Amino acid sequence: MKTSNQHIILQTNNLSIGYRNKSEETLIAKDINIQIESGALVALIGVNGVGKSTLLRSLSGIQDSLNGKILINGLQKNKLNSLELSTLISVVLTEQPISKNLSVYELIALGRQPYTNWIGTLSEEDKTHINQAIELVNISSLQHKKCYELSDGQLQKTLIARALAQNTPLVILDEPTTHLDIYHQAHVLKLLKDLTQRTNKSILFATHEINLALQLCDKIILMEKDKVSIGTPLELIEKDAFTNLFPTDLIIFDRSSQTFKINT
Repeated sequence: MKTSNQHIILQTNNLSIGYRNKSEETLIAKDINIQIESGALVALIGVNGVGKSTLLRSLSGIQDSLNGKILINGLQKNKLNSLELSTLISVVLTEQPISKNLSVYELIALGRQPYTNWIGTLSEEDKTHINQAIELVNISSLQHKKCYELSDGQLQKTLIARALAQNTPLVILDEPTTHLDIYHQAHVLKLLKDLTQRTNKSILFATHEINLALQLCDKIILMEKDKVSIGTPLELIEKDAFTNLFPTDLIIFDRSSQTFKINT
């Protein structure tokens, strides 16, 4: 478990998220106060439709927040331009559009775009980061394959490698285990855990694989309709934070095993 004196990579102060257009504002969640330290693996969990993707998009700069502050590595996000932000946060989205005619190496190399010159020429340093990312994710044997030849699990690992090649202190992923069977879900989340320990990067990901997250994560962000909580799995269990997450007619949280089970 991470210690409390580690460097803070992500912090929010009284953050409100939602949508704003010319005529109205739709609030999704407010009073969000979270901290993520360097080298931490953090899962964002909550029921469908509660706003997990909205929170991730707001934190990563894909959409604007409504109020409050987001600090990345001590810098206010709203004072950073897109290039500066891309050196601090890398993002892996569910169903993001990519050209599957690219090779694995070429897709990972796109992570170096914030650092390449205007014609996109890779320097020796860029190539070093690409090769390190490939080694970290253990896909050296795949690097010359086309992306359309990959399984869902292999493609997810390639996208994670692209984020690593971007060399940011924070990596954000939206449901990285979508479309994967239970073995490959565990494999990807264990990989994320290993990467935080080997690189000291902070990794935040939204997931429905709550039982796996409880076993592997340093912290859990629990998003509910009326509040957003953060803590270690044990801290949240001791507060009974998971007891009413789902209707108990079908799913219950068993404190003895620290897992969600079907109510039989």
